[in-house]
Amino acid sequence: QVQLVESGGGLVQAGGSLRLSCAASGRSFSNYGMGWFRQAPGKEREFVAAISWSGRSTYYTDSVKGRFTISRGDAKNTVYLQANSLKPEDTAVYYCAADRSGSYSREPRNYDYWGQGTQVTVSS
Repeated sequence: QVQLVESGGGLVQAGGSLRLSCAASGRSFSNYGMGWFRQAPGKEREFVAAISWSGRSTYYTDSVKGRFTISRGDAKNTVYLQANSLKPEDTAVYYCAADRSGSYSREPRNYDYWGQGTQVTVSS
């Protein structure tokens, strides 16, 4: 059974950091592009960052550029999101997703598998 499991969320003060992890199991994801999305209460799910299957290409939404970094583990079945200089507006449930095309897309419809999400809360 294919699973994506996020971890690393929590409560942090503004200016703090968190490292989110997404562990993929049930099949090899080494050829999949991976992405992070987030959804705040009352808002639509939005793109945060994505990484290609090789790890050589990354893509960020403007609001997190320079603060967040997406990366893949050596076995490529784990993806990380290092979130620094967190702001209250970063508060949301963060989801990881896998795209079998291997690309790095900002479109949720391009992703084939999704995790259950991890809550990130940033206090002011």
